[in-house]
Amino acid sequence: MTGAGRTVQLSLSGLAAGIAPDGFGASGHVLEIGGAEQSHVDLAHPERIFYEYLRRIGNVVDAMAPAGEPLTAAHLGAGGLTLPRYLQATRPGSAQIAVEIERELPSLVLRELPLAAGTRLRILNDDARAALPGLPDAAGLAPGEGFDLVVVDIFAGPQSPPHLACEGFYREALAVLGPRGILVVNIGDDAGLAFFAEQAAALAAATASAPADPGAGPGSGSDPGPVSRPAPAGPWTLTEAAMLSGRREGNLVLAAGPGLASGAPVDPREQAEAWRRAGPHPAAVLDPLETEGFVRSLR
Repeated sequence: MTGAGRTVQLSLSGLAAGIAPDGFGASGHVLEIGGAEQSHVDLAHPERIFYEYLRRIGNVVDAMAPAGEPLTAAHLGAGGLTLPRYLQATRPGSAQIAVEIERELPSLVLRELPLAAGTRLRILNDDARAALPGLPDAAGLAPGEGFDLVVVDIFAGPQSPPHLACEGFYREALAVLGPRGILVVNIGDDAGLAFFAEQAAALAAATASAPADPGAGPGSGSDPGPVSRPAPAGPWTLTEAAMLSGRREGNLVLAAGPGLASGAPVDPREQAEAWRRAGPHPAAVLDPLETEGFVRSLR
C-alpha cells in the first residue's frame, strides 16, 4: 500500500487494512484486510459492482421495488461500503445504516473513499447481533417500521463467530424487516459447502418459527400498532451454477423474508426470474424447496 493514511491496524483482529488502486482505472480501489481482497469500490461508477456475489445481491435490490424508489437498508459488516454506495446511486435518498465491529475500518474507508454527496448513511461501531434490536431506531425509522433490506456480509466459513452463525441470530434479523423486507446473507465456503448447509438450515428454521404478523420489529415512542406482513419465506439461493456441484469453494447468497412470501408486494417468482436473467451467468436460483433439497444433497 502506498500513500499516507492508506493503511491502518485493526485493533480487534490485529490485521492490517489498506486501500490500493485496482490497477484497471483511476476510480477503482480495493480494500484489503490481512492481505486478502475484501471489497472493491469504483468511485466514479458506484452502480458497477465488481464482485460476483455482490452483483447478485444488487440484483435482489433491483427487483424488490420500482426503479429509483428509495429503500431502507441495514448492512451488517461495512467493508468498503460498496452496497451502500450502490443503493445511493440506483435509489437516491435511501436511508441506510451500517454496523462494523472494527472501529478503525470505517474511518479509513470514508477518508480514502468518500461517499457521494447526499448519501444517507449512519455507521455504528458494534457487534452485529448486539446492535440488531436498536437498528430501526438508530436508522431513524418510524416507530414500528422495519427495514426493506438487511444484508449480512460478515461470515468467513467455519471461522465465523458462533453467536452470529445460528438460528437465533437469523430470527432476530428477520424481526427487524418490514412488510416487503428481505434478509440477504453472503456465505463464503470451502469445497463441500458444509458451512453453507448449516447456515441454510439455520435460516430455514428461523423462517419456519417466525410469526406471520409480528409487526415490524422493535421501535420506540408511540406505537401505531403492528404492521401487517406475510410470514417470512424459507431461504432462496443465488449463486454461480457450477457451485451446485458442491465441489468448489466460493460464495452463495441466501435470501429470505416477508418480501419473498406468497402475498408479498412483489411476486417472489417474478423476483427470482429477474435475478436469474440479471446474472452473472451462468446463474443458479433455487427456491426454498430446491434449496432444502440442495442442502440434503450436501449432507
